[in-house]
Amino acid sequence: MRINVLEYLRDTVAQYPDKTAIIDGNRSIKFCELNLKSKWLGYVINKRVNTLNNPIGIFLPKGLESIISFIGTLYSGNFYVPIDIKSPKARINALLLNLNPALIITNKQYKSILLSYGVSENIIIQVEDFEKEPYDFNQIFANQILDHLIDTDPIYTIYTSGSTGVPKGVVISHRGVIDYIDWAKSIFYVDTETIIGNQAPFYFDNSTLDIYLSIATGATLVIIPEQYFSFPIKLMEYINELNINFIFWVPSILINIANLDILNQLSNCSLTKILFAGEVMPNKQLNYWRRNLPNALYANLYGPTEITVDCTYYIVDRDFDDNEPLPIGFPCRNSNILILNKDNKRVGPNEIGELCVRGSSLALGYWNDPVKTNASFVQNPLNNNYEEKIYKTGDLVFINQNGEIMYVGRKDTQIKHMGYRIELGEIETAVLSIDSIFNASVLYNLEKKGIVLTYESKDELNVSYIKKQLINLIPKYMIPTTIIRLDKLPLNPNGKIDKLKLKELANASQI
Repeated sequence: MRINVLEYLRDTVAQYPDKTAIIDGNRSIKFCELNLKSKWLGYVINKRVNTLNNPIGIFLPKGLESIISFIGTLYSGNFYVPIDIKSPKARINALLLNLNPALIITNKQYKSILLSYGVSENIIIQVEDFEKEPYDFNQIFANQILDHLIDTDPIYTIYTSGSTGVPKGVVISHRGVIDYIDWAKSIFYVDTETIIGNQAPFYFDNSTLDIYLSIATGATLVIIPEQYFSFPIKLMEYINELNINFIFWVPSILINIANLDILNQLSNCSLTKILFAGEVMPNKQLNYWRRNLPNALYANLYGPTEITVDCTYYIVDRDFDDNEPLPIGFPCRNSNILILNKDNKRVGPNEIGELCVRGSSLALGYWNDPVKTNASFVQNPLNNNYEEKIYKTGDLVFINQNGEIMYVGRKDTQIKHMGYRIELGEIETAVLSIDSIFNASVLYNLEKKGIVLTYESKDELNVSYIKKQLINLIPKYMIPTTIIRLDKLPLNPNGKIDKLKLKELANASQI
């Protein structure tokens, strides 16, 4: 049984040392080179941080250097924390304040940004520096460090949106990733002939599948240049050019390709396995893909970051009408799903309840935040005999007549938009910091996939002004798509903003 994900890389290097591990634009790296460079970085980090299980921030553009930094961090006996280089200063500072990283790995360009944010130069490692160094070091140290780690030690922390405006750091263990990857490589038959086309940003947990499937199986990982996702025909031509046959993307990209009828413009398509997660995949667009690539495998995966990427899956094995919802399916191996009602009892047939998860896939909690950890990771109410934590997802589901789990929606104000999990409260916090805005509410139009901001102010504010203010506070994908001004926001009898009335207003306005 594997204890550390680096054992995947050890075995793959032994079998396929000269096979291409990663393609990044015009650059590529073999598994043996990836291993050696990562070990060297691990040695460099260990000389600076000689204790185990410390957070190491990775502030780099998506590319080869990021993955080397991830693996190098693990070889040092610590865990990595990808940080979105495009996030505004306020969000990055809030993240760093919570994280207090032992080191941050970056490059020359982004080092200057970190310094301008007030980050101490003493904790920064610049990739250009360690890449120049010769790899003449004793590699025994790596094995000595790994001997002191166990499978419940952290592998990475990914920050998600927080309702108070402070991002939450979800701490994932080696065991969670190992369980997930062992399940995925067997259920989707991934091997050395697989060529994975990566779309997910490395600070988004979907990338875990891409990176570690490659390391565990000897499959080649292609980091698709970001600009191609804005040009669907060029994207699909690139897929064919590199013979990419496996993808795990957010549905919005697949939907865009379907809406533009891109597949009918191609003479062929190399894709044979098409996985998606992060938001709802409509059958109308999925049916387009299935008509044009009828022999491909399609799978709908579901799961919050807190349970190591995914906890349920559905391999699409029957026909669906365009207006039918797609199941999220069945539990992944070694994950157990509990669907509980408001009284913390199991739901009955066709009864809607909250999806809860138990198993070793659960995160270790939220970094440096025991209050939020204890609120979300709770004792299994069905088990009073020993301590057993479950994670309450806040997602409402039910079991259909086929025994499949069906997703209904969010229990609270947390949403999935463009593949990202977003707390609407974080957007509201940012909006309320803008001058002249007295009150605000943010809703999500699920039908039209739009974030709707309703705000209260004396005077009408220019929409571009509001968006310009927000871009300095929250990521671009959180910016509201529709902005409405009211003289006064409606309140319910409890004195809270009446969300139901705002939804009615939005519908009446045909937003």
